[in-house]
Amino acid sequence: MKRSSKADVVIIGGGIQGCATAWQLAQRGVSVAVLEKDTVSRHASGVNAGGVRLLGRHLAEVPLSIAAMKRWHTLDNDLSGDTGFRARSLINIAADEQDLDTLNKRQQLMHSQGYFHEQLIDVKELRERLPHVADHCVGGVLSLQDGYAIPYQATLSFKRAAQLAGATFYEGQEVKAIRKLGNDWLVSTHNSEFEAPKILNCAGAWADLISVMIGDNVPMSYSAPMLGITARMPHFATPVVGAVSRPLSFKQFENGTVLLGGGAKGFADRANNRTRLDYSLMAAGARNAIEFFPIMKTASINRMWSGLEAYMPDNLPVLGPSARSENAWHAFAFSAHGFQLAPIVGEIMADLITTGGCQFDLEPFRVNRYERKVL
Repeated sequence: MKRSSKADVVIIGGGIQGCATAWQLAQRGVSVAVLEKDTVSRHASGVNAGGVRLLGRHLAEVPLSIAAMKRWHTLDNDLSGDTGFRARSLINIAADEQDLDTLNKRQQLMHSQGYFHEQLIDVKELRERLPHVADHCVGGVLSLQDGYAIPYQATLSFKRAAQLAGATFYEGQEVKAIRKLGNDWLVSTHNSEFEAPKILNCAGAWADLISVMIGDNVPMSYSAPMLGITARMPHFATPVVGAVSRPLSFKQFENGTVLLGGGAKGFADRANNRTRLDYSLMAAGARNAIEFFPIMKTASINRMWSGLEAYMPDNLPVLGPSARSENAWHAFAFSAHGFQLAPIVGEIMADLITTGGCQFDLEPFRVNRYERKVL
């Protein structure tokens, strides 16, 4: 016989978005059950690059990212936890004049929209901030508020704060079926049933499957972004580093290790809950890092890994209510850049669930934005 539990809201997915929303709801006196098919922070939320990035956001995301950034700077105190957040700034490097032209056009667009957080820097300032940058680099763009956090720590900090506020987490509970039971949602796993009047889909790389159970179809895909970390090196880079037009992304931690990203994808095996690395792409990423920072020739890769992440065709997340079912919401497909947004996503979803509205324009993030309009 299956065990049965009731709550005001069932959240499917124990990643950082689900945990952040659970914390927000529990603080408001809402009873929350979070269902995670594996363990909290097992997938993308625990194994991403940890970038806390406002720089280079799609215009639709900028208001959310600005609000989220403010919260990151006080988040450890708010959660009474350690997210590992460090405000180290972020520089995207211009490798040539074409990159500078791209940055100038981007700045004109941002200024026309009233955003001034992205600062162009010339080659002199670039070398002052990154003395080991390659000679061919000609400038860049800087965001002073940006930095990084430790993904696993941050997600668990949200979880613990949510638990202290009254939320309940159920791990090892893969959702098998969802159906309406009167005015409630009945969510079934292999050994349990959870009943609630409201449901939130934060299922990450499995969110399209949950969406179908709720009643929405989405053109979501999934992939396996890869990361690698070096052995300790002498300190050479305080800011987080990216590039305007090259797949470059890395940060040097306080212990000297360097985390290499850049967006290269491995092989995603969602059905079997695992990924596999593409070593040729990792090698290409390492060569790219050396091109921008010759000191990286001395680096020794200590470990490499990848995680399963969800993507929409426009690389924007799905945020908001179901298009076809009442009292159901979605927050998924953050396309490998949703970690920074978590503090504000939690607030947005809690606002929608408790009041029906929020302060942000969520039109670009509609779950049904790819459906043809019927005239």
